[in-house]
Amino acid sequence: MTLVKPNLHRVDVDARQMLFHIPSSGIFELDGLSRELLALFDAKAQVTESDLEPLNRRFGHAEVDEVLSELRTLEIISGDGRVARINPDPQKVEKFPLTTVVLNVNTGCNLSCTYCYKEDLTTPSKGEKMAYDTAIKSVEMLLRESPDQPHYNVVFFGGEPLSNMPLIREVVAYCEERFAKLEASVDFTLTTNATLLTEELVDWFNAHRFGLTISMDGPKAMHDKNRITVGGQGTYDVVKRKVDMLLKRYTARPVGCRVTLTRGVTDVETIFDHLYSELGFFEVGFGPVTSGDIAEFNLTGEELVEVFAGMKRLGARYLESALRNENFGYGNMHQLITDMYEGNKKLVPCGAGVGLLAVDKDGGLNLCHRFTGSDLPTFGTVESGIDKASLGAFVEKRLDRSNTGCETCRIRNLCSGGCYHESYAKYGDPTHPSYHYCDLMRDWVDFGVEVYSRIMLENPGFFEAHVSPRRSA
Repeated sequence: MTLVKPNLHRVDVDARQMLFHIPSSGIFELDGLSRELLALFDAKAQVTESDLEPLNRRFGHAEVDEVLSELRTLEIISGDGRVARINPDPQKVEKFPLTTVVLNVNTGCNLSCTYCYKEDLTTPSKGEKMAYDTAIKSVEMLLRESPDQPHYNVVFFGGEPLSNMPLIREVVAYCEERFAKLEASVDFTLTTNATLLTEELVDWFNAHRFGLTISMDGPKAMHDKNRITVGGQGTYDVVKRKVDMLLKRYTARPVGCRVTLTRGVTDVETIFDHLYSELGFFEVGFGPVTSGDIAEFNLTGEELVEVFAGMKRLGARYLESALRNENFGYGNMHQLITDMYEGNKKLVPCGAGVGLLAVDKDGGLNLCHRFTGSDLPTFGTVESGIDKASLGAFVEKRLDRSNTGCETCRIRNLCSGGCYHESYAKYGDPTHPSYHYCDLMRDWVDFGVEVYSRIMLENPGFFEAHVSPRRSA
């Protein structure tokens, strides 16, 4: 019998040892016998029946056999003619359970953020707005490609989506009637820079239960560094004023904030405290720029280390709150904990190209909103539907981990090679795994295992009180 090292990872939590079962993303506490058995496998390349005798005498044959059987079932050890799998066998991708469509409603934006990745971005006066016909065909394509689903999502994106509110209003009216006839529910979500928000708009979003995310980068000096108007002026003052109004007025759903971290901006704790504690966002998440098209905005290696250290300090505060059975709106930590709690096993990094597609102004189907306007070929149109052959080939290439650094990586089912667009920006190939911060990601996941384990051991009720409700919200 041999140990299948790529299928397990152990993390010490004080005197306890937790097993991170990599194939399932499950986490278990190891008892004394399990720890000693695995230590035996660590010490020997192959374990024979005679090697087990000392443990049999101490714990009994039946107990040892039972634990060995469990480890075989988990494919942590192999033997007795069994060959443990590390990754699923290559599979043909022919079905796309599409439930989300992202509508790029306007390429125009009233801001000119220095780090913006949108290749089709223009000023409001030159913005190319999506036509109503294209938007409706997008919805019908969603239903045609993936019929009879109980729940669908329509996402409005830009540019600045609020610069095409007439279309958004029309699409919402169409969808609410269309999906009601099908006895299916539909959610609307939107990410905005907040500058165009009004009380009337907030009330309308409230009536239609929009999921709203605000793009904001922290206190005034940090925010105004990159988030500027077309004329070059900082936007913090107007955004803060609009956010104050929004958070006082909006009641339908929690409002989150997304922060973009660029070179020279690494103090995640100060940013978080301002946005969460002072402004009052329900949740704040960070997106470090590591492989953007404009190299001078990418965080350096040293800055990434600093960012992850700050993220772990915030994670420690998340843990402290969880042990008090309190919510702490740190999005990155919460997502990781949710994945572990639900045992999420990601064969691909996100839903792009499988459960989600983004429609550009011309009706082309893109992997996600980050690819609209890029040179990457589209995967069909809203009229012809998904080009299943080309999209299937793309997904199959990323699913095949053989001969890649992901093949035996311990976080392969949580990271799954990283963001397609980051790979596209850095390597020119969205199927190429993002290797440039693997060690930091592995350390981040190890930290997440420890946080999850401490919550599970000391306050397991936190998950039902705060993880499940936030997922449903």
